[in-house]
Amino acid sequence: MRPSDPAAPGSGGLVDRHGRVATDLRVSLTDRCNLRCTYCMPPEGLDWLPKVEVLTDEEIIRLVRIGVEQLGIREVRFTGGEPLLRPGLPGIVAAATALRPRPEVSLTTNAIGLSRMAPALAAAGLDRINVSLDTLDRARFKQHTHRDRLPDVLAGLQAAKDAGLTPVKVNAVLLRGINEDDALPLLEYCLEHGYELRFIEQMPLDAHHAWTRSEMVTAEDILGRLTATHTLVPDVEDRGAAPAERWLVDDTGLTVGIIASVTRSFCGACDRTRLTADGQIRNCLFAREESDLRTALRNGASDAELADRWRIATLSKLPGHGIDDPSFLQPSRPMSAIGG
Repeated sequence: MRPSDPAAPGSGGLVDRHGRVATDLRVSLTDRCNLRCTYCMPPEGLDWLPKVEVLTDEEIIRLVRIGVEQLGIREVRFTGGEPLLRPGLPGIVAAATALRPRPEVSLTTNAIGLSRMAPALAAAGLDRINVSLDTLDRARFKQHTHRDRLPDVLAGLQAAKDAGLTPVKVNAVLLRGINEDDALPLLEYCLEHGYELRFIEQMPLDAHHAWTRSEMVTAEDILGRLTATHTLVPDVEDRGAAPAERWLVDDTGLTVGIIASVTRSFCGACDRTRLTADGQIRNCLFAREESDLRTALRNGASDAELADRWRIATLSKLPGHGIDDPSFLQPSRPMSAIGG
């Protein structure tokens, strides 16, 4: 490669061979979670990563800094597992928001414990929150997550709003025969409270590999349910690399979005790169391969060397996730170990 090539070692950002530039970093802080959502993991949980394999706070902060200062990262999203289980979370957020150029810093969480943590996260500079919530029915929530924690989640949502972590976004996954009927109640709840609702098509990232396309609630299914009682007008604002298609709801000025990862894939505009809790770079949720930064980091690699490894990892990014290809295979890691 010529030295002027933006993907060449020692120069530029995270450019793949299809011309896409990764500027959005998703960082998994832990593979552990305090819920057991049926589409994610079995009731007994999974075999968690040994502590020695998980990046330390200092290692995470260093890699995020390299991403921002050397590789053009402009957005950082902390995920899990459940990131609120990470004891050093406020310090990690504060370190990320202190970087220059300052990235936008957000968090995806199930909101259990957020009512207590929201003020500290706001003080650390966190910009906004995404909360995973699939039902407003307490009995259904308990059945779906194997935990009776719906009141805690709702309290966490309110605490995030009160702390100014806005816009507060709600992410919902609908499952056929389980919570399809929650589409309208979720929309009306979010409209009432000023939250931005995003439905996400279920993806083949479950730990037990039980996903089937025929059982998936699709974007068209969701739109059909919503338009039965609400007027949805397509949002004309440029979507850019955002994963959600958005619609304005009635005359509220609020939007609802659908992330149709399966039926309306947006791989061509993908700008994301992912760092797992154990220090692996993934260039796609569905990647079958990872690139190890942890070993190099712990063996004394310089910032420049780590940046080059990250650039090289990005080059192998495929043009799309390939879910529709007959040869598609789910990644060995489930979503909880990859980070959303």
